[in-house]
Amino acid sequence: MCYSAQIVADYRKYVKMFGPDMDIREFARLYWERVEGSGAKVPKGMDAPFVNPETEEEHRIKEMIERYDATQMTKLEQELFKQRTRLADAERILQTKTTKAAVESKRIATAKIDGMLRRLDDLRRTEQEERDSRIFPGQYAPVMVMENGRRVIKPMRYQCRPAGKPAIYDVKYPGTYNARRDNLEGFWKGLFGYTHGLVLVTAFYENVSRFRLENRVPLEGEKDENVVLEFRPNPPQEMLIACLWSHWQGKDQPDLLSFAAVTDDPPEEIALAGHDRCIIPIKPEHIDAWLNPDPANLAAQYAILDDRNRPYYEYRMAA
Repeated sequence: MCYSAQIVADYRKYVKMFGPDMDIREFARLYWERVEGSGAKVPKGMDAPFVNPETEEEHRIKEMIERYDATQMTKLEQELFKQRTRLADAERILQTKTTKAAVESKRIATAKIDGMLRRLDDLRRTEQEERDSRIFPGQYAPVMVMENGRRVIKPMRYQCRPAGKPAIYDVKYPGTYNARRDNLEGFWKGLFGYTHGLVLVTAFYENVSRFRLENRVPLEGEKDENVVLEFRPNPPQEMLIACLWSHWQGKDQPDLLSFAAVTDDPPEEIALAGHDRCIIPIKPEHIDAWLNPDPANLAAQYAILDDRNRPYYEYRMAA
């Protein structure tokens, strides 16, 4: 399961590399709905291209980003004041008497203050960092699709809600950010062969068992633990990751564009690291064939997945 990925969040790089159009209306809708309280999680890296807008539409999106950031900063500053007051109250009590409640209150307030200060720093920061383009399920990313015979970039949520399914699927099936190859004609039959996409990824992250990673059995009484590994292709490269996507519509609810990465059995180096799935990087010569599938010829799509790029993945413990 690719639970997190380092993506190319700047849509302009897609345009430069592959010549797609940008669906500016979908980007504007996403940012407008976020300002209105949709809760959409947009990585800071996706905001970056709008810092220096080139069109009137991009100027409007920049204004919406600034409005949203200002609102978030106000909320954080108000909560920061509350937690600092809570911390001061707890410390005042602890000066005269140690109580469990005061100790716990101090611990919680200190942790919340640290977290809010980091979030405020991120909102104020103008320099881009690599982590700005790392996505997790529920966050948005630029996805390249085919529309009316043209390659198009649309912002989509990384966790797919298939069209026609109830919104509760997000909770009932939390793993729908990945589409297993062996289930493409099962759970994903409404999308496979119909709506395919591509996302540029430079690295991905997986949860693995420490015992599997170290290829050993636990000692008596020893408990296993989860570790997060970062996998990067060597040599470094931007991989075109095969995806399925959906345009979900519901009564009295906003439209949702969302996607899932197609995964398959892993190459040997990933299996030896203790993980059993891997995303599929397709070759550039298959872009249009993948984005414009024929549902009557699924064999051609499986052939594209088979004729994939096969980089060697190096791994390290994720920060």
